[in-house]
Amino acid sequence: MSNTAAKNASRSGPPVIAVTSGEPAGIGPDICLRLAERAWPARLVVLGDRELLAARAQQLGVNAERIEIRHVPLRKLALAGRLDAANARYVLDILDAALAGCVAGDYAAMVTAPVHKGVINDAGIAFSGHTEYLAEHTATPRVVMMLAGAGLRVALATTHLALKDVATAITREELETTIRILHADLRSKFGIAAPRILVAGLNPHAGEGGHMGREEIEVIAPVLDQLRGEGMNLIGPLPADTLFTKNVLAGSDAQLAMYHDQGLAVLKYAAFDEGINVTLGLPIIRTSVDHGTALDLAGTGQASPTSLFAAIDAAIDMASRRSAPPAGPTAFLSIGRRSHDPEPAQPANHRHPLPREGGGGDG
Repeated sequence: MSNTAAKNASRSGPPVIAVTSGEPAGIGPDICLRLAERAWPARLVVLGDRELLAARAQQLGVNAERIEIRHVPLRKLALAGRLDAANARYVLDILDAALAGCVAGDYAAMVTAPVHKGVINDAGIAFSGHTEYLAEHTATPRVVMMLAGAGLRVALATTHLALKDVATAITREELETTIRILHADLRSKFGIAAPRILVAGLNPHAGEGGHMGREEIEVIAPVLDQLRGEGMNLIGPLPADTLFTKNVLAGSDAQLAMYHDQGLAVLKYAAFDEGINVTLGLPIIRTSVDHGTALDLAGTGQASPTSLFAAIDAAIDMASRRSAPPAGPTAFLSIGRRSHDPEPAQPANHRHPLPREGGGGDG
């Protein structure tokens, strides 16, 4: 058992979930404030600037008394809808605090609100997304992006690559590593004892026996055969245009797409309001919203928290599978009562924030 696991096992009580409030000019603070609408089977701690959250709550007319805040100070005053590179470091300060708490065992999981990759890079900080940042800062050599919603769990063999680069990126070694991570986390984090995974081919009709490409014959099928020999339940390579049909999906636990749009176009069509991002392969639990910062909706009260709520539900579910969830740090600044105090849930605003800013929201 790791030091963190041992520390967690010695504690009792509801899991403590860190919720990062993300880009301060975007909708992250808005949707975090909406956490007060529900009673949660966990203790939720929002990481961000206390004054920013209080001001945004006043602007939105939201009662934030039940939100527990871990104060991380802004670098500069932030206004809704107005990006400022001076706060790029603040965004990463929040992320660092949440990650440190997860590694130390103070948090059982972290849930991330959207950040704006462009403004962080404009500040001179190389940043390609949450996924890569967390992998680097946990010394994790390989992670897998999986989006979930509407009964689907779609993992990706490749992520943000130009289509012309996808085929060369799918090697036997990389595909084997991806499937091993997906299989292991479906077991350990989702509690699925024997996952049944559907694997898409790369080419139309899964290569049509080599007439439309040989990646299925030379790369994908040999890897699947090898891992089936170890006992994994892998179906494929399947034509991607029929993999996501009702009959084929029946009984599957996850689906592996070979490239970004092959899998995520279907997922986002089916679950745009409730889709979430799960980073597999990390030593911690991390889930995220699947939308961007939506600067035009920030401060308007029109941003829906549906995806954030779904991401938190998933994080709580995964954290609860561990033997003893942590009790969490004690030195928090809060606006009134804590988020786990009971109160009847209020109806959600189902207008979903479109990812018009911030790079699409699946990083």
